[in-house]
Amino acid sequence: MSEEKVVLEQAAQEFADANANPPFIHELPPEQGRETLEGVQGGDGVSKPEITEEWITVEGGPTGQAPTRIVRPAGATGVLPVVFHIHGAGRVFGSANTHDRLVRELAVRTGAAVVFPEYDLAPEAKYPTAIEQNYAVAQWVVRHGAEENLDGTRVAVSGDSVGGNMAAVLALMAKDRGDVELKGQALFYPVTNADFDTDSYHQFATGYFLNRDGMMWFWDQYTTDDQYTTDPEQRAEVYASPLRASPEELRGLPPAIVLNGEADVLRDEGEAYARKMREAGVPVTAVRFQG
Repeated sequence: MSEEKVVLEQAAQEFADANANPPFIHELPPEQGRETLEGVQGGDGVSKPEITEEWITVEGGPTGQAPTRIVRPAGATGVLPVVFHIHGAGRVFGSANTHDRLVRELAVRTGAAVVFPEYDLAPEAKYPTAIEQNYAVAQWVVRHGAEENLDGTRVAVSGDSVGGNMAAVLALMAKDRGDVELKGQALFYPVTNADFDTDSYHQFATGYFLNRDGMMWFWDQYTTDDQYTTDPEQRAEVYASPLRASPEELRGLPPAIVLNGEADVLRDEGEAYARKMREAGVPVTAVRFQG
């Protein structure tokens, strides 16, 4: 039986068509790929809500410090709840600039302060450097956020793509370590497993912007040794592939919303993680966006 054709929205189809020909971003050297992405959301002509922002340096974590952006809705005063957002783009790319519009939207639409750690990127920084940097910033929010008018008792974590992976991992780390309490988790098309043989990986392997070869390359940058040999045992760790967590490891996680796109290699693993959390008793809202 043949697979039903997926019909994309016009804007999505135009975007896919515009990025259908090589070189693909994962075929570029990391530095060149980073430069290419820098103007995607932060360039001229991109409308962005008004905000106020500040940068701080959080001491701690495996590298000793983590640059962190704090974004608030324009005119906001007093102590604000926190959305702790971890950016995507393969763990190799992405920055405050590439995710500027998204972060501004999160702040303005939620009325919260968005805390945005700029974790060190792969391949220069291997697993688990980035997740430990993120956790150090989360600890700072809880312990010292009040100094910046951040309510460390009202924190939700969010993340997109591999940022969704690290957001899910942050929730697991917080449960395991017990010194960070999260009120919720919002996972946007999250990477949850180092498995490239799901139905969605095969159906959308090419032609839909993020392709199967690209995701395999991203994982190689994140979880390899110095000889560029992949480490399957490392990839199987729960803090790398949260879908492999046991029901007991998932039980007690904060309520989650998991958003996935229909035509995405990551769709099946994101939906599988939502189901697995629900089976473990976690309140979950899962949504698939068609087209």
